[in-house]
Amino acid sequence: MKIGTIDIGTNSMRLLIADYKNNKIENRKKYINITRIGQGVDDKGYITEEALERNLNALKEFADKCIEEKCEKVYCMGTSALRDSKNGQDFVNRAKELTNIDVKIICGEEESNLGFMGVLEGAGGDKSNYILVLDIGGGSTEFIVGNEDGIKFCKSENVGALRMTEKFITTDPISDEEFSKMSVFIEKTISSTLDKIKGMHVSKLVGIGGAITSLSAMNQQLEVYSMEKVHNSVVTKKDLEKILQNLKKMTLSDKKTIKGLQPKRADIITAGVKILHIVMEKLEIEKIMISEYDNLEGLICQNSKKMS
Repeated sequence: MKIGTIDIGTNSMRLLIADYKNNKIENRKKYINITRIGQGVDDKGYITEEALERNLNALKEFADKCIEEKCEKVYCMGTSALRDSKNGQDFVNRAKELTNIDVKIICGEEESNLGFMGVLEGAGGDKSNYILVLDIGGGSTEFIVGNEDGIKFCKSENVGALRMTEKFITTDPISDEEFSKMSVFIEKTISSTLDKIKGMHVSKLVGIGGAITSLSAMNQQLEVYSMEKVHNSVVTKKDLEKILQNLKKMTLSDKKTIKGLQPKRADIITAGVKILHIVMEKLEIEKIMISEYDNLEGLICQNSKKMS
């Protein structure tokens, strides 16, 4: 069966089209559009008309793509920005009218569950040890600890790459003062979650989400993004620190030319990488493995289990 899953995130909208047969996801194709539905949501509390329009148009394009690819089922979820905005339901209603797609606004916990399901689906080897899955999005970061038997701990924190950039960054290149204020805020916000995770004997850190997959692509200096090259790649803390030091010094126009980084993500990448740096630093973890299987694959698994 061919299935389409769509994730309307704070910073981007993503589509996965894949075949689901014999309990396996095959022939995966992913599409991404940087649509920024969350622009200004933290500040104003609602999605602007401009952002609504932009995202409705993008969703229509994805809906058409699903029809063209003959998807039998299409599932769509909305995350952080749609959760936090006062007019998220307005988007859901207009989306249904325009595309006939039901957008389900999911809570942080469900987002965590789906991300974890997706990671397990794409993971090889022993799945009995506890892993920490970190999903750095535009509006929030999800922390999930678990193994093949299920999730032991999960928490969604309101620190995301777009949210932190909007809240703290006005200078270009980023000033030391702004960078420091942002770092202190992130650390303070996630410290109690990290303290809980410290006692859980996590065997490995796995990262999903745009900031982390971009970091891997930048580390490999990929001219063209490749799911295969990013999936199961490893970035060390040393690599990350080198990239972060460079990002801090660069102007936005310089960042837009970095190999492996989508130009539309250039303004928020520093915040995203810093969130990861704080997590690795505080948990004393030396490397992160990157998964290209995430909540989109998780959404296929969840719905296929319901159907079978």
